[in-house]
Amino acid sequence: MFKIYEKYILIKFYKKFLLICLAFFCLGIILNIFEEISFFQNKKVNFILPYFLTILNAPITLFDIFPFIFLITAQFFYYEIIKNDEIVLLKNNGLSNLKIIKTLFFSTVIIGILIVFVYYNFSSKLKFLYTDIKNNYSDDNKYLAVVNDSGLWLKDESQNSILITKSKNINNNILNEVIINEFSFDFKLIKTIQANKVNIDTTKWILYEPTVTIENVSSKNYDILEFQTNFDDDKIRNLFSNFRTLDLIELFNLKKDYEKLGYSYDEIEIHLYQLFISPYVYALLTVLSSVIMINIRKKTSIYFNIILGIFISVIIYYLNFLFISLGNTGKIPPVVSVFLPIIFITIITIIGLIRINEK
Repeated sequence: MFKIYEKYILIKFYKKFLLICLAFFCLGIILNIFEEISFFQNKKVNFILPYFLTILNAPITLFDIFPFIFLITAQFFYYEIIKNDEIVLLKNNGLSNLKIIKTLFFSTVIIGILIVFVYYNFSSKLKFLYTDIKNNYSDDNKYLAVVNDSGLWLKDESQNSILITKSKNINNNILNEVIINEFSFDFKLIKTIQANKVNIDTTKWILYEPTVTIENVSSKNYDILEFQTNFDDDKIRNLFSNFRTLDLIELFNLKKDYEKLGYSYDEIEIHLYQLFISPYVYALLTVLSSVIMINIRKKTSIYFNIILGIFISVIIYYLNFLFISLGNTGKIPPVVSVFLPIIFITIITIIGLIRINEK
């Protein structure tokens, strides 16, 4: 059971958290609605659609900024209890700074677990629906890529035909055991091309020793055949990069499919590591913000605290972005890219906690 002071602290903290979440949610809707209106301005759609898509996209956008929401929540929480001398009252009743921080830390971890396992899965479904609806109005809708047990499947369109490509696996920029079926727009088979190796470094694929079959007549007269498509290695990878449309189970399944295909799954691992470490990150930033606020003078203005919160958030964002980028490009292992910035912030926070009770 929670003690009276714990209930008081948590109720005040949760109120701040919900208000700040609401503020960022509304801000996200306002900023995103202009993008959606711009996207649909030359398309004949119901005027409600851009607003509906904005609502679908807002929850996952809010999820991305939860670390900074917790940091700012702690700032406003401490600003209020310090300004109103409530922190002095709490101390006079035997409640130290460390006890307050401990209460906030563990409550934030619990909220974080709920956010990852409930809120994230829900918002990823909405993001998938958002992407699915928007793709129907996008020029890229004719380019599709799917990974399943049989390998990699690509759907491509040119001005004259539809291409369905199947590959058993991919190694860097090489597709292995490739079958390309070219159809007319009424789905009559034009020709089939088979090759053991295809270089997809550019959109002009290079097929090595292909077999071309037209009207059941096969030909092996080519050592190398160039074949124009709309796909290259980068585009294929980008089609699979929006992991925010997948819930946790789907992410694990996709990772297994990538392993079978021989595709690098570093980005999926990084995304999963980030998700599972999120509750600790939320709690860590809450503690970091608490340490900073306790060390700031009582008469400091609210505007200073807001600017300070934004400044700290920007530093942490770019630090994390740097290491995640290194991990995604294979420069450092996925575990290092996710955990090294967190370890660095943890060390700074622990240093700040050492003498916190003397404040």
